[in-house]
Amino acid sequence: MSEQADFVVVGLGAMGSAILYQLAKRGVHAIGIDRFVPPHRMGSSHGETRITRQAVGEGGVYAPLVLNSHRIWRELEADTGEKLLHDCGVLVMGPGTGPTSHHGKPDFVARSVEVARDFGIQHEILDGTEVARRFPQFLGLAGNERAYYEPGGGYVFPERCISAQLSRAAQLGAQIRTGVKVLSVDQHGIVRVETSSGTIEAQQAVVTAGGWTAPLLGAPFDRLLTVNRQVLHWYELDDAAAYGPDAPVFIWMHGATDVDYLYGFPPLPGDRCIKVATEQYETRTTADTINREVDPAESAEMYRRHVQGRMAGATPRVAQAAACLYTVRPDRGFIIDHHPRHDRIFVVSACSGHGFKHSAGIGAVVAERLTGGRNHIDLTSFAIARFE
Repeated sequence: MSEQADFVVVGLGAMGSAILYQLAKRGVHAIGIDRFVPPHRMGSSHGETRITRQAVGEGGVYAPLVLNSHRIWRELEADTGEKLLHDCGVLVMGPGTGPTSHHGKPDFVARSVEVARDFGIQHEILDGTEVARRFPQFLGLAGNERAYYEPGGGYVFPERCISAQLSRAAQLGAQIRTGVKVLSVDQHGIVRVETSSGTIEAQQAVVTAGGWTAPLLGAPFDRLLTVNRQVLHWYELDDAAAYGPDAPVFIWMHGATDVDYLYGFPPLPGDRCIKVATEQYETRTTADTINREVDPAESAEMYRRHVQGRMAGATPRVAQAAACLYTVRPDRGFIIDHHPRHDRIFVVSACSGHGFKHSAGIGAVVAERLTGGRNHIDLTSFAIARFE
């Protein structure tokens, strides 16, 4: 006999945990399912920290989502006692001359400034000389760099955020099934979710399966979503003096293309290493076949190309490294929309490597939309129809 629910959320990472929590807040009967035990290291939501920036250079359509996320994380901190958001500031920096690109968007510094002005987000515009004076961890600056500094940015703790939202969802009545694989999601009047432990029938399903979305749902997602392997590196510091309490997270574009850059984080309290990474979009993989082991040669190449001579005190000694997934849409944007053929299946995926900062806000807007509430955030830019 099938189990019944109002909503089933498939995948409980960044997006799924946020949506399940927000559905539970609204008093509906919701079941969340994950094939692993979140938070885990198999998808896109691990690695201790994720950058959050309110003036999102990818476009002003994202700003309401991240602003709402900050509000929700502060509420969760008050409810749970967990530290989820650390506003140490964020620095977005590019060269003084020549083209740059980040997440497919040109002149990312100027775009960040524009969004900050449009939404009244506190910020400063700095040159390389001022960056070097205020933030001595950055080396080799020419002085004419252009930088956007946002004091309200910083980083969130992804594993803590997921755990806090799932814990609150359960407290509010949601049922959470881990170690359960979803085999299919189909709509025949109502939605039937076939799992490794039985069938669930629901009024609506929300698929937030990240890199597993396309294999689960098939067309058109199998041609719209690609999965890229990304690598995070933690390098030991021989001197942490340059990384004081005001050290920001950063995005540093030092060349013309999407891969000519690095991003990173100051040492966490008690640590003597910095976490840094770049991105790659050429080599594709799948969620089930990704190589989760990081070859030491990958960390050596990252250090040589991006870290050496740029980060004070950073040595080539690797404290740890980890691989994760980017599920990427053609325009490096998001999908937040109903399945094009099934009006009771809602899909939130393809967050293209910049989704975690928005996840709590996305959870709220999706839950509000699906439960018939008033939506104050326009999701048109995230519709799948633009690629149909």
